[in-house]
Amino acid sequence: MQLFTAGWRSVREAGPQRLVVTAIMLVLALLVSRFSWNIPFTDYAERALYDTRAYMLAEKIEQDERIMMLVYDDNMLIDLEKRSPLDRGVLARALRNIDGMGAKAIGIDILFDQPQEEDAELIEVLRNMQTPTYVAYTTTDANALDIQWRQQQYLEEFIAALDGGNTQIASVRTVADADQVVRGWPEMEAGLPPLLGRAMLIGAGREDLTMPGYTGAIRYRLPTLADTNVIPRIPIATYANDAVLAIPEARADLEPAIAGRYVLIGGDIIDYDRIYTPFSSFIDAVEAPPLHDPDEELTEEQLAAEAEVLAQRETSVRSRRPPGLEMHAEMTAQMLDGAEMVQPSDLFLWAYAVLVVLIAGLTALLELRNWKAVPLLAIQLALFTGLPFFLHARGVDTLGFPAIGPALGWVIAFSTVTSAARAATAVQRQFAEGALGKYLPQSIADEIIEHPELLALGGEKREIYVLFSDLEGFTKMSHAIEPEMVAKLLNRYLEMMSNVILEHGGILDKFIGDAVVAFWGAPISRPDDADRAAQAGWAIYQAGEAFRAEVAAMDPNLPKIGKTRVGLHFGEAVVGNFGGENRIQYTALGDSMNTAARMESGNKAFCSTIMATGDFASRTSLDWWRPMGRVVLSGRSSPVDLFEPAPDFPEADRKALAEALEVLDTDREAGQARLAEIAARYPDDTALAALVTRSTDLNEAGAHVLGSK
Repeated sequence: MQLFTAGWRSVREAGPQRLVVTAIMLVLALLVSRFSWNIPFTDYAERALYDTRAYMLAEKIEQDERIMMLVYDDNMLIDLEKRSPLDRGVLARALRNIDGMGAKAIGIDILFDQPQEEDAELIEVLRNMQTPTYVAYTTTDANALDIQWRQQQYLEEFIAALDGGNTQIASVRTVADADQVVRGWPEMEAGLPPLLGRAMLIGAGREDLTMPGYTGAIRYRLPTLADTNVIPRIPIATYANDAVLAIPEARADLEPAIAGRYVLIGGDIIDYDRIYTPFSSFIDAVEAPPLHDPDEELTEEQLAAEAEVLAQRETSVRSRRPPGLEMHAEMTAQMLDGAEMVQPSDLFLWAYAVLVVLIAGLTALLELRNWKAVPLLAIQLALFTGLPFFLHARGVDTLGFPAIGPALGWVIAFSTVTSAARAATAVQRQFAEGALGKYLPQSIADEIIEHPELLALGGEKREIYVLFSDLEGFTKMSHAIEPEMVAKLLNRYLEMMSNVILEHGGILDKFIGDAVVAFWGAPISRPDDADRAAQAGWAIYQAGEAFRAEVAAMDPNLPKIGKTRVGLHFGEAVVGNFGGENRIQYTALGDSMNTAARMESGNKAFCSTIMATGDFASRTSLDWWRPMGRVVLSGRSSPVDLFEPAPDFPEADRKALAEALEVLDTDREAGQARLAEIAARYPDDTALAALVTRSTDLNEAGAHVLGSK
């Protein structure tokens, strides 16, 4: 929970009015996440995504041989020279011929709502059907667009004439969404018989498969092969030809298409009783590219040709929208397969919406920056967009399951909490970052602002890398020039030193006159702290040389300033905030600080500018160190090994120097001779010359005691 502490504290400090607005916006985010299928604009996006899921994850089959559609098609209507109402004489003859072919049940998706000459013949056939047969029925209340009052009256009369026979009525009610796409099963209304598919299964003795009460999504399927149909279909005229069916061989060829199947009869006509399905909508969107570049000018001939193509495309698109009869066939197949999709409960949908808002709020409280937020945001995006696809692929009914809503709700919640968290602390944060940035590296300052507990009053023992530097000759110069110039030069020098420390990730501990104290390893330690500290020591020496040149160029009459000397050491110290609640200082205390200071001052005796202890140098990955013997620092009893950074010193001589010091421990005369030989090759190297001199005055432990002479 510490990850969210800073953000939550900011939200609480946002003020009452801001908190009220935040609460209202979070409730809005919750409602959007839950009810996006019912909100204008987002409902269109939700339906489009559902259609995409339904199309991409649809089952593909060659053909469903359990169902047969006998259809009135356009070619047949041309031959009959009668388009509407559909020829009932053809229907009567076809029913009479297939009645004995062994169909499990017959469903007729034709409303007999207008009187026709063939009605008496059709009624007689329907009354005498041996196969369970069901004719379409609806009411003006259930489907006012397809049937008017007078049509309803005749339909009732027609149905009444069937009493006493084996033909029953079945509902052909469909329910389309606002975009006219039929995606789900209709709810049953009082006064209506079972749906056509359910009625057929009941008539065939399979009431156990009827999925009673199911009102979820219709499971549409796709054909494996192009230009084929999932549900096979044959023109009904084929079975209405009495002369052909009187031939035993012909009847034997046609009977297998009916035997053992559920037979649906209705229209498959381009401009009549076509429905939009999720597939139709999706195919229309992806298969209708523009015919030409909008900026291209067309001739009259090209415009005419394009108009013809558009007309053909419209006919093709309409033909891809299946007839209503196919919807009943698909619902029948869905029941036969027991494919009743699991519908998420209302409680689950509310829980999902709450989870979305909660995740957004927690993400905002994390206050992640830049690339750090990318993986988390990507995971959440994958969750919102992928979860509906995941559930759909596993048989869950995602018709009504929100996909756009959670994404939009997440944006609202995230933006709201982020705004509340940051508005309250923007000024304070800028001030804190600016203040801390004067003493700490920006990365550490940011970490402390995120985790203020790092600067709690008190201290803890830490292993740190300490740097102590001093400017030789500045005190003497300060007595010879005006105080204003002293202040100007000192501020410039300390500015240059501070920049070096901060650029290398160090903690600027304190200034002691022109001396600078810094350390690495607290309050946050990093793997490369040793290298950072070592490189900072070298950079401070170079910055000191630049300062000397700058002062000399400023006024040649100013007293000359000496080199900047640096001491480096690694050891334990107590690091923390010391003082009181009203005034504190973040610093390090302990012998490690004193050792680094003595290393800096020891540079006078070492005739060097930068010197590190062996404890420090051994922890770096740098290859520039050369060993410079062993000494006992002033006020100390235990010796320390000395190492000097010498990037330009040859590797062979660095190795020879180390070997000479090893020999010095066992054979002092031989070791001194080797050291003198190496130093002779570098007559201007004062540090090597001083090493040779120290090697002639060693104690029993083989260390030179500073101040012994």
